[in-house]
Amino acid sequence: MSDLDVGDPAPEFELEGNSGKRISLSSFKGKPVVVYFYPKDDTPGCTKEAIAFTGLIEEFEKIGVSVVGISPDSAAKHDKFIAKHDLAVSLGADTDTATADAYGVWVEKSMYGRKYMGVERATFLVDADGKIAQIWRKGKVPGHAEAVLEAARAL
Repeated sequence: MSDLDVGDPAPEFELEGNSGKRISLSSFKGKPVVVYFYPKDDTPGCTKEAIAFTGLIEEFEKIGVSVVGISPDSAAKHDKFIAKHDLAVSLGADTDTATADAYGVWVEKSMYGRKYMGVERATFLVDADGKIAQIWRKGKVPGHAEAVLEAARAL
């Protein structure tokens, strides 16, 4: 578990992505990237978040910013999730949760009195130098993608 802060270098990752691609932080070197962590494909909040980022993907692309979603789901599940909701974001399969752990979002959660480990919804805006420009922790989905876009425009 790490306590990342604004100005810290974003932890490198290399994950299996959707459509058989590999996704790594270093592949975005020299351009900003939004890295958002979400608990699970095809659940209500996670679906709304992915659809919200997809709805703004052209705006992100206009300012040269990529968007990557990361969850513990497999790449095959990501492919189904993308196809079902016509998503335009890249998704990384953090099946061993090492990336979530490096970003400090693999945390103990509690539901109905049961404790378990899971991904805490969080978004990291990484600048062109690979440093964290802004962090949203325990994000609420409504208006979130718009807030991230506004922050990205300010880079």
